[in-house]
Amino acid sequence: MNKVVVLGSGTGIPSLRRASPSLLLSSENVRLIIDSGPGALRRMLKVGITYRDIDLLLYTHLHPDHTADFVPILFASKYGDHPREKELTCLGGPGFRFFVEKLQDLYGSWIRPQTYHLTIKEISSNPFLWGHMKILSAPMAHLAGSVGYRFEWQDKKSLVISGDTDYCESIVTLAQGTDLLILECSFPDEKKVEGHLTPSLAGRIAKESQCKRLLLTHLYPICDQYDILGQCRKTFQGDIIVAEDLMEIEL
Repeated sequence: MNKVVVLGSGTGIPSLRRASPSLLLSSENVRLIIDSGPGALRRMLKVGITYRDIDLLLYTHLHPDHTADFVPILFASKYGDHPREKELTCLGGPGFRFFVEKLQDLYGSWIRPQTYHLTIKEISSNPFLWGHMKILSAPMAHLAGSVGYRFEWQDKKSLVISGDTDYCESIVTLAQGTDLLILECSFPDEKKVEGHLTPSLAGRIAKESQCKRLLLTHLYPICDQYDILGQCRKTFQGDIIVAEDLMEIEL
């Protein structure tokens, strides 16, 4: 069984309702974290996952609200009483390797592994194979190096995660026919910001990609004052879910 847990449905703006962006994907015995905004480590504990359990860390882009707990994860993995032992692979878009190198220059031995092997990779146009999963990516319209991910399994199930993006053809193509499409939905229709989606634009992507279910996340606090679901239904009449922290969705 494949399951997605929303560790954080918010943004970089502090909110008592929504933590910063992070998703947990559990697939058989594999646990993946997609983005790890501030507080992700504590949210993981709420669903029974620790820094020792993660198999794969993926990043959609390098903004702090998506990466702030990357260093704490590596730092915690060196904890003397319970150090991480199994291999950890971290994956990001173009520029991710340089980003990690600079962090290692800054923090030095504090984050360099001693008890486990750390692999840093930049995703390419070729599929990334991880056990029984195939991971594909495409550039998103947000920040240089931003990528969205598509996960495919042998039973033909699939999941697509946009990360931060504006409307673009690449997310429509990446999400074609997917079972669950997770899109950012930063601002209501009335408050459109370049580089981000509104509910109506998210619905347009869902309709054009013919996804089976749509999950809206990355919601700025102002979204709580609007009917985000209703705005999305203007352009997509399928199954829509507005994310809340610690929400679980089975595929």
